Amino acid sequence: MSILHLSFYATFALSGLGLAFHRTHLISALLCLESMMLSMYVALSAWPTENHTATFTLAPILMLAFSACEAATGLAMLVASSRTHGSDHLHNLNLLQC
Repeated sequence: MSILHLSFYATFALSGLGLAFHRTHLISALLCLESMMLSMYVALSAWPTENHTATFTLAPILMLAFSACEAATGLAMLVASSRTHGSDHLHNLNLLQC
């Protein structure tokens, strides 16, 4: 395993651990999700150059588009929950109370 692969795996794993353990604010969960998407984007961007193929060059662009949609949806949820509940704490968001 090269140092490049190790850094991609470590970045994704640390982002997943951050998402699992730092669940107090919605913004921290969104930042962890964005760092996971960023590590996947960088890995998908480096993959065609390592394999010397041009067939998967569209995959990073699609990943970036889905990441932008995910970020916009997350920020909309953050604004909506801040307006209705007064804070972005995740323990305030309970689906059974809605």
